[in-house]
Amino acid sequence: MISLFLCPMEKHIQLADKQIHIVFINPSIYSEDKPMLVFLHEALGSIPQWKSFPSLLCDRLNLPGIIIERSGHGKSSPITEERTNHYLHAYTDETNEVLKEVLGFHQPYILVGHSDGGSIALIYAALHHKHCLGIVTMAAHTFVEEETIAGIAPAVEAFEAGKLNGLYAIHGDKTQALFYAWANTWKAAFFRNWDIREEILSINIPVLAMQGANDQYGTKAQLDSIEKINSDVTIKEIPNCGHHPHLEMGMEVILEIETWIKKHFQFIDFH
Repeated sequence: MISLFLCPMEKHIQLADKQIHIVFINPSIYSEDKPMLVFLHEALGSIPQWKSFPSLLCDRLNLPGIIIERSGHGKSSPITEERTNHYLHAYTDETNEVLKEVLGFHQPYILVGHSDGGSIALIYAALHHKHCLGIVTMAAHTFVEEETIAGIAPAVEAFEAGKLNGLYAIHGDKTQALFYAWANTWKAAFFRNWDIREEILSINIPVLAMQGANDQYGTKAQLDSIEKINSDVTIKEIPNCGHHPHLEMGMEVILEIETWIKKHFQFIDFH
């Protein structure tokens, strides 16, 4: 377990065959009385693409946090294996290994995941939830919709036209492999049957699920499926918002999460 009191703000965690880049938020206020907020990014995401959202949320709640950059992204190791319809489960296992290395076996945490990161948070809560107090998802997917497939085509056109070249500044020479791993997997015939709706019914911790009403990659059916998990699920559809609620409606989302956390986890020391 890493001593958060002594750690630099960013670090690479060595797993068996890869290095995972992480950034710490507010490590100086770390204590076992304060759960960590753990941020899990989207399919083409990275630490910088969260922008100021993690820091603003952690500061608002006076909690420490960790942003994890999955393999294939940003400053983490490249993708080494071809993706299958279990790739999100593989990333869930990777996240679990990182958290064991960083937090040990006793530190509680709350997962905050966007898009693929939201799906990973749901899978994680179903499989590895021992010290996970709750999860927040934004634009998470639980099954493949036609709207998801349709939303990928314009992204591919934009990438091939050079309109997404900003990704190269973040992912470097991993960019093309990462982009097509995402696009080709979601479009593939073998992925059409990807569906975690039954699996996540085993989740027994509080869930806050948010999604933009204008999300180009999914419909309210995604929220409806999450709402069936247990009796302690809070659903929020955000009007006039697309796939990135935390960037498009930042303060509204921060206040929603703050209210939810303070309601459900009154034992937390927010001072």
